[in-house]
Amino acid sequence: MQSKTETTWMKQAKPKSVKRIQVPHSLWAGFTLIGFFLVWQLATMLLAIPQYLLPSPISIFTRVLSESQLLLSHALTTLAEVGLGFALSLSIGIPLAIAIVYSRYLANALYPILIAIQCIPMVSIAPILVIWFGYGLTTKILLACLISFFPIVINAVTGFRSLDKDMHDLGRSIGISEWKNFFYLRLPNALPHLFGGIKVGVTLAVVGAVVGEFVASERGLGYLQLTANARLDTPLVFATLFTLALIGMLLFGAVQLLERWIMPWYSANKAGSER
Repeated sequence: MQSKTETTWMKQAKPKSVKRIQVPHSLWAGFTLIGFFLVWQLATMLLAIPQYLLPSPISIFTRVLSESQLLLSHALTTLAEVGLGFALSLSIGIPLAIAIVYSRYLANALYPILIAIQCIPMVSIAPILVIWFGYGLTTKILLACLISFFPIVINAVTGFRSLDKDMHDLGRSIGISEWKNFFYLRLPNALPHLFGGIKVGVTLAVVGAVVGEFVASERGLGYLQLTANARLDTPLVFATLFTLALIGMLLFGAVQLLERWIMPWYSANKAGSER
């Protein structure tokens, strides 16, 4: 049995809990960006880098503010192309993934072909789409759809196939129909994979829309970047890049919020989610 002196000594020896300052997760990226821009600004000032080679962050942000209306009008065009292309890839990709899971023919014949097509750079398909569909909106929507389509399909197929065989057999043994098996077991089990594919796909849809605007367009941030580049207006080129990055981050954040709303248990139970 411990004496009173030993107990007092152990209490004194016990390390005091250190209160750690909790910084919101969203601020870490902000602090990092501020540090990055400070280094960038100092580098352009100390090295006297010409503005047409590398403009300073202050000149870029000044240009963003002065050209905000122009950037917004072109950003809305790009955003419409991204939204339509991404919606098309979702409406085709998810049903196709379900068909591949339930059809042996599609799994053996079509799925390997899809993987092979994914290896083709979508940029090289853009001229063909221009020949087929012209310089209108359709070409940009199809490019955004094609680039975001494959991550969605492949992740969805992986997710639907990830259901444990014993769990599937248990569902069938108690007599539930196949569609109930899909709705109550296979679909919830596949949701993390589905959202993984959707988060990758929505950012790639931005890339597809911009590639389409590079090839054939008179509107959009890709077109604005091309015209600014032709005039050596480097601050405006960087301003369009930052606008594109902002669009991609907003779309990614929207999907992440939707994921947390639909699957609140997933983030809470995963190791590392608290970081």
